[in-house]
Amino acid sequence: MRRTMTILLAMALCAVTLQAFSPSEENGTGSVHSQSPETTVPVLSSFPSELTPGGLVSLANGNYAIQMGAFGRLAYAEGLKEKIVELSGLPVDIVEEGGLFKVFINSSLRGEAPCLYIPVNFSGNRGMSTSGENEKVQEVRKATAPVVAPEVSVGETGALQDTAARGITEKPESVPATAIIPASELQGGLQPETPAGTETAEVQPVKRSIRNLWFLTGDSPWLTNYNYFGKSVALVNALIITIIASFATMVILLLVILLNRRRMEKEAKLRQYLLEQYQSLIIDYLFGSSGPEPFRKIASDNYRRQVLIDQMIDVSVNLKGDSREKLTRLYNQLELVNDSLTRARSRRWHKRIKGFRELAFMGIREGNDEMYKSLNSRNEILRMEAQIALVRLSEKDHFEFLSHLKRPFSLWEQITLHDLILQHDMPVPDFQRWLPSENPTVVMFALRMIREFRQIEAEAEMRKVLLHRDPRVSRLAVEVAGDLGMKSTLETMKRMYKFQEYQNCLEIVKSMGKMPETTMLGFLKLVLDKEDDVQLQIEAVKAIENMGEVGVQALVKVMKSEYKNYNIIVRHVLDRRIY
Repeated sequence: MRRTMTILLAMALCAVTLQAFSPSEENGTGSVHSQSPETTVPVLSSFPSELTPGGLVSLANGNYAIQMGAFGRLAYAEGLKEKIVELSGLPVDIVEEGGLFKVFINSSLRGEAPCLYIPVNFSGNRGMSTSGENEKVQEVRKATAPVVAPEVSVGETGALQDTAARGITEKPESVPATAIIPASELQGGLQPETPAGTETAEVQPVKRSIRNLWFLTGDSPWLTNYNYFGKSVALVNALIITIIASFATMVILLLVILLNRRRMEKEAKLRQYLLEQYQSLIIDYLFGSSGPEPFRKIASDNYRRQVLIDQMIDVSVNLKGDSREKLTRLYNQLELVNDSLTRARSRRWHKRIKGFRELAFMGIREGNDEMYKSLNSRNEILRMEAQIALVRLSEKDHFEFLSHLKRPFSLWEQITLHDLILQHDMPVPDFQRWLPSENPTVVMFALRMIREFRQIEAEAEMRKVLLHRDPRVSRLAVEVAGDLGMKSTLETMKRMYKFQEYQNCLEIVKSMGKMPETTMLGFLKLVLDKEDDVQLQIEAVKAIENMGEVGVQALVKVMKSEYKNYNIIVRHVLDRRIY
């Protein structure tokens, strides 16, 4: 029922949208449209599409009131007036009516004689000089061959109303009207130029071009023939179309959301049903006598197979020994391993992660090559998942992947790997094997693990790491050596002191304080004497004090010296209220 109502609502919306977008007829080229029914506009059928100035003079002498155009701007009307006077020499008046400026010839006859509406095209006159135009006008006036126009429809009041603004005319009655037009002038005389921006209305409907289907212009078929209180037709119609389109989009989105929600509800119900069925079947398989056939009947498509894989992974977390091996065997018999391998080889990183997890939980090593390829991926999450999977799938050397890492081994990845060791009671490898690594981040991880698991046997290799080209690695090595009390590294620290940056020098002095050795007394007194940094001096005094009675006596002698103001620094360090 809900789906039926949804479909009916969509069909109703489409019908409303099509009705709103349906084109309506328009008269004229102007941007002002009609609200009333269109009536017959009187037209002189014998007139050519382009009237010559001589023909216009003949009509004016026939006692007709002639409307040449109507404009929303006075400047356009004045431009047309000047052009008509220039070409024909006729008296031209501008009459303001209904918010429009109308150009009339013989305007005094509007209420007494027939009023003709004659659109004029001046496009053929571009580029001609004024003198040339006057000469042409004189030639036109000398023409002799007349043409008589047929009857012209005239309104009851004797005047044809303005059609450029609204396209409305009074219902006409037929009266005879004769217009004398020289025949010689009908073959193509001067074509007066229409001033730029004119809004002159054409008598006959203008054919719409295809491009107007896509633009909200005055002659666009998408626009309705209404005058919105003098406002821009294109703007108002564009606003209406935007509102309708927005409403349609909202309804479509609502339909999509409803349909998607319905689909998700169905999937949730199906998933819950499948989980219950699979759980019962897995228990019967592990602790009963059932085989893989019941699983094949239910797992008939990709979605049902994926749910089965997820359920098997959830069960495998709590299984060990024979039960786990039996579940893995079922995983292979149902060929679910192919599904996991397909995901592990996918180009989409999230699918590859899912495939890695499935293979790792089920103990399948056929996808290890893909995991090694992902170790140096630009995606940090993919790298970490590949590392975790390789650690779980390795039988002996769980950290072999460290030798293949080329990208930085982030601190987050290091913490994750450390937690994996603690949670799963994995055998701790000898981390000094990765101290010579070309990857500085791998070396730093090995140093942290050496300190964490107190692998003192790495002391010999530590002396080499102290001189590492990366100052971060060197500083961490000095810190680890001090924490583990590797006194054999003191001489190396003393030699490298003068070549190190400030933070490394400070860490060297601190490490000497952690493993006090009287042989370093002279070096520390030299640091106190030569260094101007207060923090270095304080750490040197602390390291001397940690040597016991020998260090205290040395500090007493230093306090008696007047060479430098050591007295303040020594008293500061020896003050038990501070340290």
